[in-house]
Amino acid sequence: MKISVIVPVFNEKETIKEVLRRIKNVKLEKEIIVIDDYSTDGTRQILKKIRDKEIKVLFHSGNEGKGAAIRTAQTYIAGDVVIIQDADLEYEPKDYLNLVKPIEDDHADVVYGSRFLGVHKFSSFWHYFGNKFLTWVTNVLYRARLTDMETCYKAFESSIFLNLNIKAKRFDFEPEITARILKANLRIVEVPVTYNARYCKEGKKITWKDGLAALWTLLKYRFVD
Repeated sequence: MKISVIVPVFNEKETIKEVLRRIKNVKLEKEIIVIDDYSTDGTRQILKKIRDKEIKVLFHSGNEGKGAAIRTAQTYIAGDVVIIQDADLEYEPKDYLNLVKPIEDDHADVVYGSRFLGVHKFSSFWHYFGNKFLTWVTNVLYRARLTDMETCYKAFESSIFLNLNIKAKRFDFEPEITARILKANLRIVEVPVTYNARYCKEGKKITWKDGLAALWTLLKYRFVD
C-alpha cells in the first residue's frame, strides 16, 4: 500500500526539514506532496533546494490558506491512502502505521488520529476546551461519536478523498471535511496519536477567530451541501 502525504506549509523554516525527515523515515511506500502557501520567512528557499524522488514541491503565488493548499495537492495524488501532515512538529509521522491499518484491513474508509485518545499536551486550557467544544457540536449536529474533530491527522482511502467536493480555503477545512464525511455515512475509525502542541510564541497560527469559523462551517454544512 502506497500513501500520499500532503504537507501544507506556511512560514515553517525552523521545522520543515525535520518534518520531512520524519516522514521519510516511516517504513511505508510513499509520496510526499509539499505545498508552500507563499511563505515569506525563507521556507520557500529551503524547499527549492530539495532534490528527492519521493518529494514533490508545489508553490502558491499568494497566501491562500491550508484548505486551498490541500485542494492544490489533490491533482497530484497517486497513492492508495491520503494523510494530511502539518509542518509544525505537533504530530508524529511514526503514527502513520496506526492510521493506515484500519483502511488496509477494510475496517474503515476514513481514520482520525485522536489526540484525546493518545499522549497529548495542549498549549492552553482554551485550546483544549475549544477542541472539545467543537467536537461536541459536531457530535450533536451530525449524530456522531468522535473524540477529536479538529485533529490534523486524517487518513482517507484515496478515491473517497478525491471525490469529496472540498471548498474550504483556510482552517475551515477540518470541520467541512468532517461534515461531508459524516453526511456521506462513511466508516470512521479513531486511533490514538501523540500530540505535542506548540505555543503562539513558537509560531502557532490557529486563533479564536478560526474557532468561530469552524463553528459556522459545522452549522452551515449541516443544512446545506
